[in-house]
Amino acid sequence: MDAQRIKRPKPPRGTNRWVWIVISAIVVIFLILRIADLASGDDGFGVGDKVGLVRIEGPIMSSRSVVEDLDALSQRNDIKAILVRINSPGGAIAPSQEIYEKLRSVRAVKPVVTSMGSVAASGGYYIALGSSVIMANKGTVTGSIGVIMEYPVAVELLDKIGLSIETIKSGKLKDAGSGSREATERDRQYFQNIVSDLHEQFIAVVVDERALDRETVMELADGRVYTGTQSLALGLIDSLGTLEDAVKLAGQLGNITGKPKTFEIKHRRTGLMELLMGSGGQSAVSWFNSMPVYRWRGK
Repeated sequence: MDAQRIKRPKPPRGTNRWVWIVISAIVVIFLILRIADLASGDDGFGVGDKVGLVRIEGPIMSSRSVVEDLDALSQRNDIKAILVRINSPGGAIAPSQEIYEKLRSVRAVKPVVTSMGSVAASGGYYIALGSSVIMANKGTVTGSIGVIMEYPVAVELLDKIGLSIETIKSGKLKDAGSGSREATERDRQYFQNIVSDLHEQFIAVVVDERALDRETVMELADGRVYTGTQSLALGLIDSLGTLEDAVKLAGQLGNITGKPKTFEIKHRRTGLMELLMGSGGQSAVSWFNSMPVYRWRGK
């Protein structure tokens, strides 16, 4: 009996061939993404319970991305707990408050653990107060419970170069904070009242979330920073530990068996123009404008 030659299947021709090419490309892309996820420890495509990871890095200028990530993770059935990694000196007040409020709402549904990196001060600490548990490294710089506002006064400079600015305003305080004139006592009292009110808001949150009496918090809330070790002794945080320790704790609180895996929503890199002009939130340029902020002056 003659041996029959085995013919290899050929890709279909015409329209069917293009369908075969598209399907093959989709499979290849999926495999590449899968390999990249496994290499980074992100098992988002896999099955099983996971800890959702959200990172807050650098000055806080917008809350949109963080709030959207928290919403998405809180709605996923495979995410049993959420870990917020903060490495920030703080920033704009409203975004800090919005993220804090979102964490409060999420923790009512799932455990939320905050892990502090090198620094989680002022607005960074404010955000952490919304979590179920706050963990810091021994050397983490945190605290800085306070508000700061500053603006330049260029009157002498303008005089030297012979430039004058004429201002038409509807009220006595409409140009308060202008660098083209000296600040008056009315200006200073006006801004001080705003800063004091925002400071009171910060203090009230610390008193409520940390179960500390107001007198104690008032002594701590003079703008100074504390180490993680000092913060634990003062009752500002719950425990000391690394990011790995925080992942384990989040897994335990989420009743995840074995070593918990993390899942982090990937974002495309921010372009230079988006960084300068902002993306639906506080612009980077306004970071330097005359506005009160929850920010540690050290960074």
